[in-house]
Order: sequence, then structure tokens, then C-alpha cells
Amino acid sequence: MPTARELRTEGAVLVLEDGRRFAGRAWGARGRTFGEAVFTTGMTGYQETLTDPSYAGQIVVMTAPHIGNTGMNDEDPESDRIWVAGYAAHRPSRVASSFRSQRTLDDELERDGIVAIAGIDTRAVVRYLRDKGAMRSAIFSGDDLALPEEQQLALVLEQPSMAGRNLSAEVSTTATYTEPARGERIGSVVIVDLGIKAATIGKLADRGFDVHVVPESVTVDELYALEPSAVFYSNGPGDPEASEHHIGILREVLTRRTPFFGICFGNQLLGRALGFGTYKLPFGHRGINQPVVDLRSGRIGITAHNHGFAVDAPRGGPVETPNGYGRAEVTHVDLNDDVVEGIACLDIPAFSVQYHPEAAAGPHDADGLFDRFRDMVLAERAGGDAAAIATLTAPTDGAA
Repeated sequence: MPTARELRTEGAVLVLEDGRRFAGRAWGARGRTFGEAVFTTGMTGYQETLTDPSYAGQIVVMTAPHIGNTGMNDEDPESDRIWVAGYAAHRPSRVASSFRSQRTLDDELERDGIVAIAGIDTRAVVRYLRDKGAMRSAIFSGDDLALPEEQQLALVLEQPSMAGRNLSAEVSTTATYTEPARGERIGSVVIVDLGIKAATIGKLADRGFDVHVVPESVTVDELYALEPSAVFYSNGPGDPEASEHHIGILREVLTRRTPFFGICFGNQLLGRALGFGTYKLPFGHRGINQPVVDLRSGRIGITAHNHGFAVDAPRGGPVETPNGYGRAEVTHVDLNDDVVEGIACLDIPAFSVQYHPEAAAGPHDADGLFDRFRDMVLAERAGGDAAAIATLTAPTDGAA
């Protein structure tokens, strides 16, 4: 293990695909790592960010200058490991000062083999990515720091772009598991795990669902063998255009009128299942402070995001879906850039949002969406107009 002095002086470099380089010092594991360089604007919740499977394949740059202050614990992780491809921060905390802390962030990065860089000018990196867009990148430290700059750049350029990548199989569970309903049971929901977060499972169990989490490779027959009251598509990494298998299953779910709720990646897949397109954002939305407006009520909520792709669907009211599922409408947009943040079907029981209503680190403005989902399932069971409920604004939800 390096000494404290060596940790302060051992170098590292972040290399972007256009040749731009940002110097810092080695942090976490040593060596090389490759991924799409992105930034997140959250001032807290770094443990949830690190363990969110949606960040697979990405080198995450933190805009908050001090990271690691509260250490790491066994209560906040969204999965059982760190998923980011690499990590960059300006000033990692020298101590972890929280009564909940069980380990330091430094120890956790080393344990999971995450190559990271500290002491980097994150303000400069974020401004550069905001202007130029997210791009392929790498962190080099240890022996790999000595590689010629030309060789380091060549290695970055050999890496695949995020566009066109299907990463679901890399983050999904390999076997089905179940979380029992808490309180009064109202039915069961099958979650297709595209990169599920633990908080999502808990939110659905709290609403009275037996939650069956299935691998992303699930077939239609396997899914319906669980006799679901509803189906849920989770968040996850990758390009929705490369997930034809999941789109095909979702089209069958919509055809059978099984109530459906999707978040983040699930929103993009609902858009494609309905016949709309998707596209890659320049630098995406990542953080816990994105303002989203409900176009029907005018209510605004502050929401948590982590996505680099978005749905290309017409605003301005209901439209006929290109793939023949009746009418749908864009329900929410981001106030920063007018990106589509929600879709509701008007003739079948299905809706989705692009943001994260479970938001373990906060904010909790959108928590009521899970109540809305529960109400939709109950209405469909009772033979009511569940699709109409999918378009209603939950009174407890500032973002929906």
C-alpha cells in the first residue's frame, strides 16, 4: 500500500477522446479504466450515485467539490457494488464524520477496483463537457500513467461509444427474486431489471405489491407465468435503440392491457414501444436538482435524473401512437431544456417518467407517482378506466 505521502503525490490523468487532458492524483485503485465522461450536479447522495447500475460504463465527474465526508454505510447503497467505470472528484474528504459511517469512500473504491482521480479541476472538466458534450474517456494512474500520451489517446479511441450499446445484461440480476408486500397486499408487480435500484423495490413493496424482480433476458411466457397484476421497467444504462428485446416484451404487455409503469430507461422504452424515436442528449441530465413541469397542472417538482438519452415525442396534447396503441401525450418536460420527462397513454393503462421518483437521496417531490401506479392497478382490476387514471395528477406529487 502507498504511504500517505505517496497518495498525495502519485499522479493520474483524465484523457478525453478529443485529446483534452486533465491532471490530478491517483485515488482508489490504480491502473486504467475507460468509460463515457459525464458529470452529476448532486451536492449529496454520492453513495447512491456510485452504486446506481445506470452509471455502468461511465466515468462520473462530481461537481460538488468535497466528496466522502459522510463515509459509506450498509443502508444507502442502491445495489451490492459500485457500478461507475471511473470516478473523479476535486477534494475527497480526509475523514468520514458521520455516526452512520462504517467505511471510508477511499476503502470502498479500492475494494471494488474502481480507478479514480482526485485533485482534478472539476469545474473546468464540467464546463468542458457541458460545451463539448459527453465523450469517451479514460483515467490512467499507476504504471499506466507512464504510457505515451499518444498511446493513451489511441486506447481511448478504441473504446465503443455509448450510442448503440446495450448494457442491460451487464447490470441485471441473473435469477428471479421476490420482495413481499408490506402491509395490505393488493397484487404483484414484475420488475424487468434493466439496472434496478433498491429504493424502487422498497417503494413498490410499501404500496402492497409482491415485487418479482426478473432478469432482463426474461421472455413473455416467463413474465406472465408469474401472473403479474402489473409490469414495471426500471432505470438502466445504455442506448434504448439497442434494446429491441425489451421493446418487444413491452409491446406485448401493452397489447394485453397489463398496467405498466416505467422510469428513466423504462420511459425511453415505452416511447419506442409506442412508436416514437429516441436520441442522445449532448451531456445528459445527472443530478438531484432538475426542475420538471407537469404540462396538465402547471405544477413544478424538483427531481432526480440520470439519463443520456431522451424520447422524441410531440408536445401540445394527445396524439395517435404510431404503433397503434391509441392516444398518448407528453405529460412532463424539463424546464432547463424542454426535454420530454413523462408520457401517459390515454386508452391503455400505461405511463412513464424520465426521472427517478424513488430518489433515495432526495428530493421526494415525485414520490406520489407510486401511489398513482397503485391506483391505476386497482382501477384496472375493478374494471374502471385505468388509462384515465394514468393521466391524473396525484395531489401528493409536486412533479406529477
